[in-house]
Amino acid sequence: MSPKRDWKVVGHSVDKIDGMALAQGGAMFVADRLPRGTLVARVLRSPHAHARIKSIDVSEAETMDGVHAVLHHGNVPRVMRTTAGQGAPEPSPYDFSTFDKKMRFVGDRVAAVAAETPEIAEEALNRIKVEYEILEPILAVRDALKDGAPVIHDEDDCHVVIPIPYEPQRNLCSHVDMQVGDMDEAWSEAELIFEQEYELQYAQHTPIETHVCLAEPLEDGRLRLTTSTQVPFHVRRIIAQALEWPVSRLHVVKPRIGGGFGAKQEVLIEDVAAFLAIRSGRPVLFELSREEEFLSRTRHPMVIRLKTGMKKDGSLTGIDLDVLSNTGAYGTHGLTVSCNCGSKVLPLYRWPRLKFQAESVYTNMPVGGAYRGYGATQAYFPLECQMDVMAEAAGIDPVDFRLMHHIRKGETSPVFKALGEGSEGVEQTVESVGLARCLKLGAKEIGWRRKRGKPGRGPIKRGLGMCALMQGSSIPEVDMGAASIKMNEDGSFNLLVGATDLGTGSDTVLAQVAAEVLGVGMDKMLVRSSDTDLTPFDVGAYASSTTYLSGEAVRKCALDVAKQIRKVAAAMLDVSWSKVSLEGGLAYAPDRRKVTLSEVAMRSLYEQDQHQIAAHASHITHKSPPPFSAHFAEVLVDTETGLVQVAKYVAAIDCGTALNPRLAEGQTEGGVLNGISYALCEEYRFDDKGRLRNGSFRDYKIFSTRDLPELKTILVPTYEPTGPYGAKSVSEICINGPIPAIANAIYDAVGVFTPERVLAALDAKQAAEST
Repeated sequence: MSPKRDWKVVGHSVDKIDGMALAQGGAMFVADRLPRGTLVARVLRSPHAHARIKSIDVSEAETMDGVHAVLHHGNVPRVMRTTAGQGAPEPSPYDFSTFDKKMRFVGDRVAAVAAETPEIAEEALNRIKVEYEILEPILAVRDALKDGAPVIHDEDDCHVVIPIPYEPQRNLCSHVDMQVGDMDEAWSEAELIFEQEYELQYAQHTPIETHVCLAEPLEDGRLRLTTSTQVPFHVRRIIAQALEWPVSRLHVVKPRIGGGFGAKQEVLIEDVAAFLAIRSGRPVLFELSREEEFLSRTRHPMVIRLKTGMKKDGSLTGIDLDVLSNTGAYGTHGLTVSCNCGSKVLPLYRWPRLKFQAESVYTNMPVGGAYRGYGATQAYFPLECQMDVMAEAAGIDPVDFRLMHHIRKGETSPVFKALGEGSEGVEQTVESVGLARCLKLGAKEIGWRRKRGKPGRGPIKRGLGMCALMQGSSIPEVDMGAASIKMNEDGSFNLLVGATDLGTGSDTVLAQVAAEVLGVGMDKMLVRSSDTDLTPFDVGAYASSTTYLSGEAVRKCALDVAKQIRKVAAAMLDVSWSKVSLEGGLAYAPDRRKVTLSEVAMRSLYEQDQHQIAAHASHITHKSPPPFSAHFAEVLVDTETGLVQVAKYVAAIDCGTALNPRLAEGQTEGGVLNGISYALCEEYRFDDKGRLRNGSFRDYKIFSTRDLPELKTILVPTYEPTGPYGAKSVSEICINGPIPAIANAIYDAVGVFTPERVLAALDAKQAAEST
């Protein structure tokens, strides 16, 4: 596939195919269309961080009018599994069952009811009597591995299904490490050594639509789950595990969803809805409240220790990255998120020696899960702050320092082979790198050379900061996507994909890929996605895979269909099929004689040598080509209050070919705003019992459009030879930049990294003046 750029559909900002329906408020979401007789589900949750149920009495709830089912550990089969929506066999431990006698965090499930109304369901929960044995909790990540610490998973049946380190008796959920070169040599060769500990806090995805699932018993004995998920095929497989059913009895449909960001890579509520529907024989809607959503899944908090060495001329000698990740009460995504702290971060620079270790540990706190950025967000904070410190020590501009050391086209890194996402990685060279242009264009746009290092004289100080980033595109040799296409009489095409559109526009982008190959406009593409009965398999929307992985499956499928069209057209035009071209809904002979695609379809379906023009194709990736990005932040710091305001933010990104530039810009800007919010105001607050104190939008601030600074996105085109039309991923990388870019900007303004330290310095100064 040559890197030509004269595409008709690909590379253009066509409208989202669902845009008008969404703008008009169409009934497109799970809870918009409920069948008659739908029951409401509610869950009783543990008030204790660590406890064992001594007894539970549900008799009063069961006998209430309007209550149709009550579930708890005593009447639901115990089937150990993971809730992580990952490829099988999963790298996350099997440490979860639908209900359990043991409570492992405040908010863990105790029981569930299905009732005629929300009010009846809530009253039924109030009538469930539970007696607990209170156990000592672990509320701090540093306490989890201490000798004599309480064991959170002391059950005999928790286990892992792939051969990886797992020691629940020590509260160790996962361990991964690697080393390249002699680290003693790295430190002895270094003329300057930098060592610092960094902490990353809890944060929640806060999708507009919380987790919601409608479970419907069908007349043929099957069960349909219409659910707000990123991973419909994983939902089918994991819920089949929980029910002890074959997957053939489950039909999973993903309608439009109101945001995911990783939270809905979790198979989190579908089991409760399914069991309640089966027990009651009625449709059941289970929708989390906002408070429950805050306790569903989170970004993994981490403590990261980073040690780096260099010579005085700025030459790097080595890096040692040590990660302690808090996976909370269950180990979902524990290994793979901590792996990403190394695999998506360490290859960015050419370290001659490196060491990486990551452990995720159980605590009696909310459960970590998949969240956009997936470990890279946490690890880029220490790396990019420390790169600035090193550049300052060497007397080199931070932009120039990164230009000196970043990975180049044609190069590789031992990290690619050593660290996969919970599995063996792959050897790969990097074939598309636009980082140098990102750095230069971003610096120019922000006014880097002109403004940096000039904070001003008043109480409001101005600072500039930046960072460089890379991520990945899919999980190579592990995940697979597929597509099928069939042609209709009017020259239109049904495109069926298992890939999951989260609102990102992937249905639109995949249709663009097919339309480009088939030589038609977008009006001829009819897309159906994420229906396990109708669409081919796809792992779902995670690991920055949809455009790169599923897009290539669509391209391969469309090429097959195009070949079939050309053969039929060739017979009509009396030429060799290899001479036929497709453009504008027409099939052309070399002399520009033509037939319409409708005529081709009618001939194949009704007139001669009748057959259905159709194909399916699958794709598995063999590389994970990284997108690259450079972020620049301009901040204003009020030294009297510590208030930090982002005045301007620039994100220059190399995502290969932007198949739909407007959607790529939207992904970038959404990720940036999400990251700014995490950097400046998002944080969980707990009391001394492990109870979340700010689980509502009243008390948990997230940035919205009213908080949006001046934001400039610069798309830096490259061509990735292994991606569809040269595309790489774009969805995750830009959430990783705001924390280090803003921290470095604060440092440029006032000489410290965080607003809290600004205030601490001010308090110290005032105390000294008063004495």
